[in-house]
Amino acid sequence: MAREFTRVGVVGLGTMGAGIVEVFARNGVDVTAVEISDAALERGRATLTGSTDRAVAKGKLAEAERDALLARVDFRVGLDALHDVDLVIEAVPEHLDLKQRIFAELDRVCKPEAILATNTSSLSVTEISVATTRPNQVIGIHFFNPAPVMKLVEVVRTVVTSADVVADVEALCERLGKVDVTISDRAGFIANALLFGYLNHAVGMFEARYATREDIDAAMKLGCGLPMGPLALMDLIGLDTAYEILDTMYRRGGRDRRHAPAPLLKQMVTAGLLGRKSGRGFYTYERPGSPKVVPDEYTPLAADAALADGARAIAKVGVVGSGTMATGIIEVFAKAGYEVISVTRGAEKSAKVCEAVKTSLNKGVVRGKLSETDRDDALGRITWSATLEHLADVDLVVEAVIEELSVKKALFASLDEICKPGVVLATTTSSLPVIDVAMATQRPADVVGLHFFNPAPIMPLVEIVQTIRTSAETSATARAVCAKLGKTGVVCGDRSGFIVNALLFPYLNDAVKMLEASYSTADDIDYAMKLGCGYPMGPFELLDVVGLDVSLAIQRELYLELREPGFAPAPLLEHLVTAGYLGRKSGRGFRDHTRR
Repeated sequence: MAREFTRVGVVGLGTMGAGIVEVFARNGVDVTAVEISDAALERGRATLTGSTDRAVAKGKLAEAERDALLARVDFRVGLDALHDVDLVIEAVPEHLDLKQRIFAELDRVCKPEAILATNTSSLSVTEISVATTRPNQVIGIHFFNPAPVMKLVEVVRTVVTSADVVADVEALCERLGKVDVTISDRAGFIANALLFGYLNHAVGMFEARYATREDIDAAMKLGCGLPMGPLALMDLIGLDTAYEILDTMYRRGGRDRRHAPAPLLKQMVTAGLLGRKSGRGFYTYERPGSPKVVPDEYTPLAADAALADGARAIAKVGVVGSGTMATGIIEVFAKAGYEVISVTRGAEKSAKVCEAVKTSLNKGVVRGKLSETDRDDALGRITWSATLEHLADVDLVVEAVIEELSVKKALFASLDEICKPGVVLATTTSSLPVIDVAMATQRPADVVGLHFFNPAPIMPLVEIVQTIRTSAETSATARAVCAKLGKTGVVCGDRSGFIVNALLFPYLNDAVKMLEASYSTADDIDYAMKLGCGYPMGPFELLDVVGLDVSLAIQRELYLELREPGFAPAPLLEHLVTAGYLGRKSGRGFRDHTRR
């Protein structure tokens, strides 16, 4: 039988501590909420009151329930007030010496059977526990912010934490309506170990001026379905907090350079640019603590002004290819009012592409997203061909053939001979160097990457990839075309992975390494990222959907270009691909899909 926790203590009433107090009080548990001073106590009380008042205003909490919740909380100054609690959770700033001093004092104050827990997100629970005479009763209970909303709790056991303590805390999490994942004491645990490497990489990308803050954030939201872009998320977390977590993970986690805080991050923290809480971080906010972003000197020009900058007129578009991506791109351009010439390698392939486009458009009609007239007009704009020469008078060519450099270079050399001067030549490659394709022509200034995401008619993002030879006019034309298509175009340089894949796949690779090290299960890692970070899919779900062979190929490209040791493909990923376990398409990847 799990022990009954009738009263818990919470030390530290900042945003996280106040949220933890609310979680317990909402679930009928009496709470002693402790701060170091009257002023800090009142700030904590105000935070809790504000949160519960907002819940009432939104209809998520009745007034009587709010009043009962607040009545369960006893606000006190000083740790001595915790003498009779069954469990105490520490939620003070991420400084090891501070936490050790608090735990030493809690060890003195609390009754012998009390469990002492830390909400640390990155520090060693073991190092905290040794400040007490009861390390077997010390455990990590890592809530996620905002604690009343986020479902995940990471339960962190040390090598000496009692099994009974772990079981009692797991039962408590269930009582609180949380999903717990139980793990051992390792830097960053699950969620932060995977999240902060990705966030740090995004900061480095911005620092190198590879893409704007707006385009990096839009790319990850629209391309991956994430709730926030990485730089906006850093501002929400707090750049000082992010720096401390990364620095701790770097020192404790084997000094992986991916966790070494980006130099820009240290500079911003030193300058007091801490994110939302200071009113300025990667973005500028209306006031300290406000979520409202306001324009600053880095805010891009209005879209109309940017698009007016030398864009060429595009009326007729050629699409080369017969796969899923080519089919989707044909549909996108035709629905947007462009004349489209579809070129494939033979009449049979053209017939298949035509049928696929018709089927997709008909689905749009059935679902009420397209009228029959719009469908017929779109089909009427498409010409089906098996001859590249029919592209002689188009204004834009979009290549969507197989991801083999030799094939693309041969195609672009042919387009160079066939197409009229001034035509924009675009490749949809997701991993190959655009400059290699461009230099197969005599007009590299007219070549650009237009990386659509699959399925192209649905996904709102297009990565516009500029090489060092791409002209400003060509780039402006690409941006204007994306706008007319109703897509969000994000501009980046010609580097392996562009924005989305360069940030996404190292994160997925890190998850595979975590599984390979037997730190956690695929299910718990997926739970952690979905419930703790709001990701639409866990890393192993996503890998099985994308295909392990595709993921391995992209990761290899990133590693070969960047030569970053942390980007080396996980051996487990390579072994699974060698064994033919490629994900859903083969029936088995990280999970067995044949039994579902």
